[in-house]
Amino acid sequence: MSANIAVLFVFFVSFISLFVFRKIAQRIGLVDKPNERKHHTGQIPLVGGISVFFTMMLILYLNSALLLAPKLYVGCALILVIIGAIDDRYDISFKLRLVIQAAVSIVMIVLGERSLHNLGYLMGSDAIRIPEVASYFLTVVAVIGAINAFNMVDGIDGLLGGLASVTFGGLGILFYLHGMHSFATFCGLLVTAMLPYIMLNLGFPFGKRFKVFMGDAGSIFIGFTVIWLLIVASQGERATAIRPVTALWLIALPLMDMVCIMIRRIRKGQSPFKPDREHLHHICQRLGMSSHVSLLVICTAAALMALVGIWSDLAKVDENIMFLAFLATFALYFTVMNNIWRITAFLRRDFNFTKPI
Repeated sequence: MSANIAVLFVFFVSFISLFVFRKIAQRIGLVDKPNERKHHTGQIPLVGGISVFFTMMLILYLNSALLLAPKLYVGCALILVIIGAIDDRYDISFKLRLVIQAAVSIVMIVLGERSLHNLGYLMGSDAIRIPEVASYFLTVVAVIGAINAFNMVDGIDGLLGGLASVTFGGLGILFYLHGMHSFATFCGLLVTAMLPYIMLNLGFPFGKRFKVFMGDAGSIFIGFTVIWLLIVASQGERATAIRPVTALWLIALPLMDMVCIMIRRIRKGQSPFKPDREHLHHICQRLGMSSHVSLLVICTAAALMALVGIWSDLAKVDENIMFLAFLATFALYFTVMNNIWRITAFLRRDFNFTKPI
């Protein structure tokens, strides 16, 4: 199958499957209902992620050579998508979700030998090698972190799909430039599979009547796929597409937003997983931006950070320099977000620039 035909095939399979799964979701109650945190209109089917998952599993069935250990990847992803769909329908405990995510991580480590055991040259001239037990723990934390980082950004139309496309697009570029063409193809097809969801989520071309949401099943699938590919890209013994520090830049914005939110919640004595309306996209709207402008601003910022990571990887900028640059960027982000209420109050008082949401 040529590249052009593969792209068209994936797009139309994903597009058609969305309408099929919409009908099923409406019959079984797999829909998102408005509440005090969710201000959309009507009951929206939560099938975007299921559609993307179905499309990519079909692609792997037709061409399993796109990934290493495709059966293990599909098995792990299937478990997580099922749990996500159950959570979308019945709202299960976050503690149970974390236990299952950790269990899937351990399966990935033990059966697939996928773990974070080499952090590169973050501290100087010597590579940081992680002992086996510690690498298992770090990998579990990374899997749970990636899943929840992408879950937490799913707050306005198009944002999860846009940020995921930035990450997978950046990974695909680096895979391609390092000769790992099958992984690059997988990333490209994954972005293609998300396009119909992004279109319907934004109301194009059929308006709000056919709107769909990604759902927890989708955000979990995307987060797991991100960390799977990042480990493949950075932890190979013979060939790697990226250095470990580059992975931080490819997921910088979702990662920083999650960490900042969790720190603020913990400082308030709340659970770090308690939902609220203090994410970056909420802040953008509080600053007076529409949801579409917020989407553009956040995705542009994420793309710029990903480009910094890609450039530094190709230019072979010292890893410790890029790590310090990432920490500085995070410190700036944290400082701004930690004082955002003072900043918004100042803008509202002196410039009439903000509005409540």
